[in-house]
Parts: sequence; structure tokens; C-alpha cells
Amino acid sequence: MVFLYNLGIRLYILLVNVVSPFNVKAKLWLNGRKNWRQKVKSTIPEGAETAWIHCSSLGEFEQGRPLIESLKTRFPNLKIVLTFFSPSGYEVRKNYSGADYIFYLPIDTNRNAKDFIELINPRMVIFVKYEFWYHYLRNLKKKNIPTYVVSAIFRENQAFFKWYGGWYRQFLLNFEYLFVQNKHSHDLLNRIGIGNVLVTGDTRFDRVARVATEAKTILFVEQFCNGEKVIVAGSTWPKDEELLIGYIKQNSQKAKLIIVPHEIDTSHIQSILQNLTVETVLYSHNQKVNPQNARVLIVDTIGLLSSIYRYGHIAYIGGGFGVGIHNTLEAATFGLPIIFGPNYHKFQEAKDLIALRAAFSINSLDELSNFLNLLLSDEQSCTQAGSNSKKLVLSGVGATDRILDQIASSTHF
Repeated sequence: MVFLYNLGIRLYILLVNVVSPFNVKAKLWLNGRKNWRQKVKSTIPEGAETAWIHCSSLGEFEQGRPLIESLKTRFPNLKIVLTFFSPSGYEVRKNYSGADYIFYLPIDTNRNAKDFIELINPRMVIFVKYEFWYHYLRNLKKKNIPTYVVSAIFRENQAFFKWYGGWYRQFLLNFEYLFVQNKHSHDLLNRIGIGNVLVTGDTRFDRVARVATEAKTILFVEQFCNGEKVIVAGSTWPKDEELLIGYIKQNSQKAKLIIVPHEIDTSHIQSILQNLTVETVLYSHNQKVNPQNARVLIVDTIGLLSSIYRYGHIAYIGGGFGVGIHNTLEAATFGLPIIFGPNYHKFQEAKDLIALRAAFSINSLDELSNFLNLLLSDEQSCTQAGSNSKKLVLSGVGATDRILDQIASSTHF
């Protein structure tokens, strides 16, 4: 199995090399890992003691962020090393001030794992939610470095729980503790003999609860809203945009629409503009236009979405017609009713929001129109759904402290 695993890693690298001339993310993925040993050596002082937090991408970073910021307070002598697997995480957060050192994670080979661990000298390691790398976990265990996975969620269809999953289950034996989001994950792990599992919840609740108190005032967005009802569509993909544009074309007087696309390259923004028949403004033109008369605002920049939700009456979360929905909690923390596409079942918070009638899943333009029209016309239904969203966020706060209390009690710094 180790041979097949290593072969899979090498085939993945080969594929990335092949597509990199034509794919920006693949090129960033490769370039970010060039000469990584020299980068780490020249960045981290010899003998520095660190806590290493690894996040696959931007979503996992948002889960890890409360832990990073609390670690700095609880263990001030430890330097924080933050790694990313994906360019969409690293490129957005490479200047994040909460970490002392930020790198791409070197490819998971035995030599890379040994060298990276030696160079960063971690006293503890935290993997956020996913990413079970064989060589890293094995070498951390060999060196008796306490290693944890946090905000993890497990499902029956994962390899760990299949008849052929014996080798994969060995990965899980390398963790000091597995901090999981729900009892179902706890029970699945117990069933395969993994006992060092604690249900501590999802650290994103701590992050989004803070987001609500730190939201920026964005004057241009405020001017656009102009006291009207507003639908905020966050992290949208083409199918989401197709449905939203279909709705707003017929209902532009019922509400204004803010679209915050997942991809903001020029060609994608232009494709959205071409399909709109109502007056539309771009956020990047905020110094040039008065947005008050526009019915649609397209936010063609990054870093504003979590603050923009404060201006909404209803949130639409993108991704539900693709691999899965994006962050619903950033909208829920502002007490908004939430709508998203059908692919939400991997996300516990989305299922919880639906159970509370705080969120609604749609499959078509007709279904989207029905929910939007109901929420826009029935103030009581809209308020109740939004109140339920906020309650869910508040009920989940505290995971960060529960995790760090357990880490502090089981380690010595």
C-alpha cells in the first residue's frame, strides 16, 4: 500500500506539471514549493520552538484561525507555522499576521516529511478538518510530537470505514486526540477501534461569532442598498449566477442583489455582466459611479464577503450545484435566512440550519423564486428564519476553548 500511495503522489505531481502551463492554480502550486528547504531554513531561526497548523485551503483556514489566535495567547513562546496545500488558501492568506511563518506544505514523501519536521521543530501539530498525510503523520509519531486533528467530520463512505480500509485506519492511530464536530463522527471512529476521540464542535462558530462584531462598514455597499431589501449571494459559481440572474430579471423591484463570485477573473465577471439586463455596478468602480439606482452589485474583489452579509436580508450561498456549498455560518452569524443548492449533505451546519427552518435547499429557478418571494413578502417568516440562523451560531460557540483546554492538559510547555 505504501508503494501505491507513493505512486499516487508522483502521478499527481506529474499531472500538475502537465497542466501548469495552462492552469494558473497548478502553476502557483508548483512554484510555491520550489526550493522549499532553503525558504524554510532562511525564514525560521535555528532552535525556534513552533506550533504547526496545517490547512488544506481557505475554508479550513477559517476553521483554524480561532485556534491560531488563541494559541498565540496561551503559548506566547511558541512561533506559529501555518501551511497550506492549495493556492486558494496560501495566496489569499500568505500575509496573515496571526502566523509567524507561512508556507506551502511540501509534497508528502518520506524525505520531505522528515526534513520539514526537522526544520520547523514543532512542539505540537494541528491538522484542520481533513488532510491525512501518511509520511507526515508517521514521522510525527516516530518523534513523539503531539499531533491533533480538529473540527474533523467523518462519514461512512470514507475509506477508513470500508472493508479495505485497514491501511487507512493506521493514519488515525498517529493522533494524540481527534477532535470531531459531532457524535456521529465519534461513534464511527469508536466502531473501528479509535477511542481517543472527543466531540468538541466546529471552531468556525467561534470565528464567525467574532466576525459579526468586527464587520467593516463599507460605504459603497451601504449606498447601493439605499434602504431597500437586499439578497447577498456569496461565493457563487456559474450555475448559481444563472439562477440568480434569472430571478432578478423578473423581480428587480422586489429586492436588490449583491453577487460575490467565487472566481473574480475578468472573463468571468464579463460573462455575468453580459447576462444581466438590469442596471449593474462593479465594486471596483466605487470611485467612479453612484450605485444608488443600480439593482445589482458585483463584488469583483476579495476579502469583503463576511462584512457584506451585514447588509443583507437574505443570503444565497454558492457551490451547491457543484462539489458542495461554501460557508453558511458567515451569513448565519448576521441572522439571515439562507438558500443554497442541493449539494449540502457533507456539511453538518447546513443540515442543522435546514432542520431549524433557517435554511432552504433549491434545485431550480422556480424553487429559488418561491423561497425568495416568500421571505421577501412575509416579514414574520423572514425574521423567524434569520433568528434561527443566529441561534445556531451562538449554540456552537466554545469549540476553540474546549480543544485548547484538552491540549493544555495533555502536553507540557
